[in-house]
Amino acid sequence: MPRPQQRMIGFTIDGLEVQAPENAMLVDAAKHGDVEIPVFCYEPKLGQPVGACRMCLVEIEGIPKLQTGCSTPVKDGMVVHTRSERVQAAQRSVVEFLLVNHPLDCPVCDKGGECPLQDISFGWGAGISRFIEPKRHFVKPLELSPLVAIDRERCILCYRCVRFSQEVAEDDQLVFAERGADSFVATFDGRPYVAPFSGNIIELCPVGALTSRAYRFRARPWDVEDAGSVCTFCPAQCNLTVTVRDERALRVLARDNPDVDDGWLCDKGRFGYQSIHVDQRVTEPLVRDGGRLRAVSWERALSEAAAGLARSGARTGAIAGGQSTNEEGFLLARLLREALGSPHLDSRRAGALELDLLRALAAPALAARTSDLEFAHAVLVLDAEPIDDAPILDLRLRKGVRRHGLRLAVASPRASSLDASASLSVRYAPGAGAAFVRALRAALAGEQHEQLALAAGAEPGAVRELVALLRGAEEGHPTPSPAAERRAGAREVVILWGERLTAGPNGAAAARSLLAIAESLALASTDGAGLLELPAGANGRGLREAGVLPNAGPGLAPAPAVISATLAGADDAGAGGGGGGAGGGELDPADAVAIAQALADGELSALYLLQCDPVRELAPARLWERALAAAGAVIAHAAFLTAAIAEHADVVFPAESYAEKEGTIVHPDGRLQRLRPAIARPGLVRAGWQVLAELGLRLGSDLDVLTATMASRQLFEAVPFYRGLTLEEIGGRGVRWQERAAASAFPAPAAGAEQLLRDQELVAPGEEADELAGYRSLWDAPEVEFSPALRFLFAGRQRPRPALGVPAT
Repeated sequence: MPRPQQRMIGFTIDGLEVQAPENAMLVDAAKHGDVEIPVFCYEPKLGQPVGACRMCLVEIEGIPKLQTGCSTPVKDGMVVHTRSERVQAAQRSVVEFLLVNHPLDCPVCDKGGECPLQDISFGWGAGISRFIEPKRHFVKPLELSPLVAIDRERCILCYRCVRFSQEVAEDDQLVFAERGADSFVATFDGRPYVAPFSGNIIELCPVGALTSRAYRFRARPWDVEDAGSVCTFCPAQCNLTVTVRDERALRVLARDNPDVDDGWLCDKGRFGYQSIHVDQRVTEPLVRDGGRLRAVSWERALSEAAAGLARSGARTGAIAGGQSTNEEGFLLARLLREALGSPHLDSRRAGALELDLLRALAAPALAARTSDLEFAHAVLVLDAEPIDDAPILDLRLRKGVRRHGLRLAVASPRASSLDASASLSVRYAPGAGAAFVRALRAALAGEQHEQLALAAGAEPGAVRELVALLRGAEEGHPTPSPAAERRAGAREVVILWGERLTAGPNGAAAARSLLAIAESLALASTDGAGLLELPAGANGRGLREAGVLPNAGPGLAPAPAVISATLAGADDAGAGGGGGGAGGGELDPADAVAIAQALADGELSALYLLQCDPVRELAPARLWERALAAAGAVIAHAAFLTAAIAEHADVVFPAESYAEKEGTIVHPDGRLQRLRPAIARPGLVRAGWQVLAELGLRLGSDLDVLTATMASRQLFEAVPFYRGLTLEEIGGRGVRWQERAAASAFPAPAAGAEQLLRDQELVAPGEEADELAGYRSLWDAPEVEFSPALRFLFAGRQRPRPALGVPAT
């Protein structure tokens, strides 16, 4: 679907000739002439304006009555007055009317100092009130939810919160109760407003009626500083602003980036910052001594870790978690391959894919943008649940359906939160994603697909309906043939798919079918169409591009040949054994599942975990429990002692939070974003890149990294399609590498199209297939478990919480 084309027109406002986009609302168009029109109810992100507050009244020549600037589109030649006597009188009256029932409690109001009502009263109000009667009163403050407090006396009935609930999040929980002057914001039957995006109403509220219970009375605007950052709690990577006082994060606000998050945050991203400062956080190095993890000096922790790695040598495996930066992953890969001679590292929960398939799926021509989810003709959500995998994309899809006529299809093994908004929902059996895409592939090609669909646990008729939706057929009309579609012009179709689709023994077959579907729909040659993968980890894409894969180096180049290193003491420990290879020769690389199996079988002896708890985050969990128990040495970077880390780790390095890190990450659509330190690291916490560089030195391999900037520079030089990139170019908005000239250096698959798209027979999945293809709740995470505000949402509340000094069991 074509994006709205902007045509600039000229109009006059307060005597100034201004150029602005045609049909922009006057409130927005006035900003092009540096003219401010005051508003309360207007917020472009909420959709069509409602003109509820009347604060934006303006005078337009040729129209006898005053008009609302928030709902009047600008036209060529329009003459507007915002400071005439009529307008000023109306604005003073509106302010006076709004203050009739509003309490004058600014000194004790959390919004004081950053309140639009304060600013507008000062700038556009009369300064006095003629109202002497008693104001209305409510019980205050009330808990609208465990996260939000409401003071109904302060509410000016702007409708923002109610509109967000009903028209953006579509949870329909907030309503206006009563009528007239007795109206107030409420929920049905007084139930708590618990929803994934409820915290956004705090930021939308233009007065102090809705406040954060976690931030109330913590600080004043003049006591704090703001620092921009990026959330790494999920692949959505929302841009945010951290409110900082005395090196503590006190609040998180959205930092509007239309190309990433549309200005919204989920509650996990908004309130999860509290986990940064809790007592349970690891803030000093720990070493297992006498069966307990005890706090030690950095010198001892580094020595113990280096000794354990040296003993294992090439028999070491490593897993990078999704919250690791590109630089940390890049240095981890260098440490394993150069210092230890081990090729056994991974960052994909789903396990390894053939290098050619990885390249084909990540090809620039097939890369859809986040905004394409909103403007495409059709979107297929395939084996993904955005509300759990990347919540903000759930809002983006709802917006596309609501505003732009997007036709949404959902194909998954379980009910989806998007089913109500979807034009079509298709179900198939759990773990049968590969079989389903094979059936869809056959149906798109006009081949027999009925038996394939039934084998996947799907209805053949539903598969045909899905083909019709993707091809653009209307109800009652036949599906156009591929040739007819090419003549008419390809439709913009985006396939939003989850990493779990390519998990297990049939992962390669699923990837081939997905590529064949993209070929059938001409996604590579259609602007605004393509594939968009939701990785299991927040920075899953970036870690792959940095080379944290068993079969690929930086930039998805072939993995460098690894020769087992000769380390002090390594020979006695059998360092050259590797993952099944013989000492001194090239070793066979192992992916995440193979690393777990090799550890359990004794073929690998050490495991390096970079911000990853494999029992909690990877699959199969039981295999990982056996692997950790059998490992001779487990070295972990961790912010919290989760059960597996507390029981099995021999050395624990305290990990940084996203608010303390410096480095880069990559959004699922290829946008590199920059992390900058917003607060100082607590206790003895060190930067992850610094720990990896120090370990490299102790293992006899100088990684030549002294600063985070040096690590970034090494990464940009090592990845061909990042070449020439600088941190300054990334800036605060990020850069999609596909849109840079260096994207031409992206490696093409070595295999031809026929080989890539061949139909691959499926194998019977093992017991672990369902677990590999499983879904993980948005709320099943340490930052939820340990955040005081979010703990009530924690999906694993029954798990024991280990503390420092707890002996291994």
